[in-house]
Amino acid sequence: MHVNGFNFIGGQRSALGDTLVYSIDAHTGEQLAGGFHQATLTEVDNAVAAASAAFPTFRNLPAVRRAEFLEAIADELDALGEDFVNLTCQETALPSARIQGERGRTSGQMRLFAKVLRRGDFYGARIDQALPARTPLPRPDLRQYRIGVGPVAVFGASNFPLAFSTAGGDTAAALAAGCPVVFKAHSGHMATAERVAEALIRAAERTGMPAGVFNMIFGSGVGEALVKHPGIQAVGFTGSLKGGRALCDMAAARPQPIPVFAEMSSINPVLALPKALASRGAQLAKDLTASVVQGCGQFCTNPGLVLGIRSPAFTAFIEQLRGHMADQPAQTMLNPGTLRSYDKGLQTLLAHPGIEHLSGARQQGNQAQPQLFEADVSLLLEQDELLQEEVFGPCTVVVRVDDAEQLLQAVNALRGQLTATLLADEQDLADHGSLLGALEVKVGRVLLNGYPTGVEVCDAMVHGGPYPATSDARGTSVGTLAIDRFLRPVCYQNIPDAMLPPALQNANPLGIQRLVDGQPSSAALNQTGS
Repeated sequence: MHVNGFNFIGGQRSALGDTLVYSIDAHTGEQLAGGFHQATLTEVDNAVAAASAAFPTFRNLPAVRRAEFLEAIADELDALGEDFVNLTCQETALPSARIQGERGRTSGQMRLFAKVLRRGDFYGARIDQALPARTPLPRPDLRQYRIGVGPVAVFGASNFPLAFSTAGGDTAAALAAGCPVVFKAHSGHMATAERVAEALIRAAERTGMPAGVFNMIFGSGVGEALVKHPGIQAVGFTGSLKGGRALCDMAAARPQPIPVFAEMSSINPVLALPKALASRGAQLAKDLTASVVQGCGQFCTNPGLVLGIRSPAFTAFIEQLRGHMADQPAQTMLNPGTLRSYDKGLQTLLAHPGIEHLSGARQQGNQAQPQLFEADVSLLLEQDELLQEEVFGPCTVVVRVDDAEQLLQAVNALRGQLTATLLADEQDLADHGSLLGALEVKVGRVLLNGYPTGVEVCDAMVHGGPYPATSDARGTSVGTLAIDRFLRPVCYQNIPDAMLPPALQNANPLGIQRLVDGQPSSAALNQTGS
């Protein structure tokens, strides 16, 4: 495995420091050849300075130019060969089919945001034309659209080395918004990050983007300096609650506070309702097991809590779930640190007197064993912290409630989540009509008769939710709405037409849909603005 190991700053490679950090083979835990130079504070400053210098040019490029850049990135990602796939598999222990699929999702995200740029709705253009004859006071001409906030710091995720990493959703959304990126490579797959960053730089050079539009730094201990740097205007993060909360606190304590869009922790409850259990409980148990152990449970949408009303059908469902979980093989996790964290979470569950271990072999060796637990409902109703905490891995907890009223109480006791799933038949939905309303204030995505481990990248997707699922429930890290996080509105009052941005000019040269005097319109306005 050949690596350069230098940081990416302003279109150049940089290695001012002597401290080296290394990737490891996720299968064996052995250190891989080739070190990566941990960024110095000077290099962090240089990276942000490069992004800041690129911002005026990049944000003012026609949207179609930024779209061409994103499409070029997608092409470069698709061209990465089998050696790249093998490298990523070595660093993460994820199978090649998963990496190939994730690469397609990552390039697809870039192309999707290119479509957003070409259609122009991201501008959010609004025009309220002047009303000079209005009494008692005339109305001035007011026009609003959205621009990028400035350089964005993005932190790579451990569990998605491509789709939530170097050229992942946060990077794609920021670049689409016109915001240069300073990316902090995740320590779990630095060689993969380097290869993807090289592809990004090739795309930037090929499409004539300003140097500094994308920068990447390696190493631990540099994240704090990056978030606190006055040039950074927003942060994108996917990771643990502890890590995300620390970044939020740092950003809030700055002389100029900035937003942190952190996806952090979710147990993604599944509600198995009576009629569905009675008619197809065996199949539901089988399908739910597959969701729990998919990717060794290393999905932020992994279903970690299963709620059902006490009944013979739910008892049978639990027994079937127990058997299926016992049959699942152990899997290698992303890295030894993730395995240690999983084992720590299991030990905490095993030690709690209100939780019973139902299924799963004892943890040993370097692979994660799937586990099933049952908890007393009182732990949830009393909002015991343990039952609300994510155990990142192939594990889920079953809870029996006494009746429909207690099920609603349990839902209301939940903290914020990314997803919630209803396994229900039509009669269940009629019998439990209040559940949907209760869930929508708790989660970012409600599923019916599906499983949350799988996020479609599209216009309608929401991958977010109330705290602690994310730090800001108003956004999403997947789907085209993700661009909103890195845009801010600007209003122009009585500005001459020639000085307005194209999105707001009378002639509407971009041909975009705008809100004109409260009505959607793509038509040009006459020269007097009426």
